[in-house]
Amino acid sequence: MNIHEYQAKQIFAKYGVPTPRGLMAESVKQAVKNAEELGGPIWVVKAQIHAGGRGLGGGVKLARSIEEVEQLASEILGMTLVTHQTGPEGKLVQKLYIEDGADIKDELYLGVVLDRAKEMPVIMASTEGGMAIEDVAHDTPEKIIKVAVDPAIGFQGFHGRELVFGLGITDKTEQSKFIKLASALYNLYLENDAEMIEINPLVKTGSGDFLALDGKMGFDDSALGRHPDIEDMRDISEEDADEREAGKYGLSYVSLDGEIGCMVNGAGLAMGTMDTINYMGGTPANFLDVGGSANAETVAKGFEIILKNPKVKAIFVNIFGGIVRCDRIANGILEATKLVDVHVPVIVRLDGTNAPEAAEILKNANIANVITATDLADGAAKAVAAAKQA
Repeated sequence: MNIHEYQAKQIFAKYGVPTPRGLMAESVKQAVKNAEELGGPIWVVKAQIHAGGRGLGGGVKLARSIEEVEQLASEILGMTLVTHQTGPEGKLVQKLYIEDGADIKDELYLGVVLDRAKEMPVIMASTEGGMAIEDVAHDTPEKIIKVAVDPAIGFQGFHGRELVFGLGITDKTEQSKFIKLASALYNLYLENDAEMIEINPLVKTGSGDFLALDGKMGFDDSALGRHPDIEDMRDISEEDADEREAGKYGLSYVSLDGEIGCMVNGAGLAMGTMDTINYMGGTPANFLDVGGSANAETVAKGFEIILKNPKVKAIFVNIFGGIVRCDRIANGILEATKLVDVHVPVIVRLDGTNAPEAAEILKNANIANVITATDLADGAAKAVAAAKQA
């Protein structure tokens, strides 16, 4: 689950991470009132969406008068903001954050993510603040300092010293401030089951203080039960409606850009299915894991969600029956054709528990657009061919 910048800064405040003063607004009138309350003389008007690159897309602008705050708020609120993270469809701006201007001397980057290879959190820092960290990693990877922190010992002084020395911070007072901030960020990450925390840019002011000018946070959905205060921050208008609907039925769904819908049981098999489709010259339209308890209703719902995508020209159902029986999936497919207008070819590969019974069910059903496959490669090839013919 992701949250907005203004929400991230509310959490920062609880952990002593310094930020400029700011107030959220959902209308132009409220934005003006917030600016008056903050007092100026410079304000930053920021679009609040779950995506980076807002500044480059025109969603972050500087105002030097109340009148300019009103003008910029009118322009940004309600716009469809397109950034490198939103995709070409962009995101509708429904909230603004009105923030004090800052005296910026230097811009840094600071973040905490999980290093899966090391199996522990890693703190990343760079002198190249304000830039996309992906670009820095690609063009100048030596400018990114990575410090892994073993949760068994937690953040220690030597972790902080490695960060400040790597960033070239030589002033003792500034070193102390930065280490304190990095420690707070690590504790925030660990205590709230975060998946990612990013401050970009983290600015050093003319007085040598550090301020989080931006804040991004993502949290482990599976751990939200331990953090009701964070779950309350969920903004469902920022989430994919189909992914949300799929979750209600126990389906794991992620929309992609291809033309072959995928319905698979098990995340590993789903990834292998998408890889095989790509290898055969096709492109998957989604990731959809029906899990181990699929029934006719969930299979029908899976078809319904897949077919909402107008790009889908064929559907590949690839099930290896272990916990879920193949005959149950076969019956689910038949039921789906009654409940949903399945107007594209459906390639079905069923193997494992009760596979022969499933094959007999599909054969006797005699549905024209259902094509059976013998194995993964055969099914992927037939799905790609069907999509191309369509």
